Amino acid sequence: MDQTLVLQACAMAAGIICAGAALGAALGNGFLTGNALASMARQPEMADKLFTNMLVSVGLVESMPILCYVIAVVFVFANPWVK
Repeated sequence: MDQTLVLQACAMAAGIICAGAALGAALGNGFLTGNALASMARQPEMADKLFTNMLVSVGLVESMPILCYVIAVVFVFANPWVK
């Protein structure tokens, strides 16, 4: 297989990986913060605890796209399929 074709396919795969990770994180964070704000509005006395839990959860949701970006960078710059 031609090296150029492998590099092109890996660049496209990296773009798809980054787009999917960004979309998933955006949807997850939107859902998470929306429900947390609704919960805080219903029970204001629990707002501090809910806010702390929301921040921890947002950090966990954001860890997955960061790992996906690292994999995409590996595909582009340290490609295991290019000889």
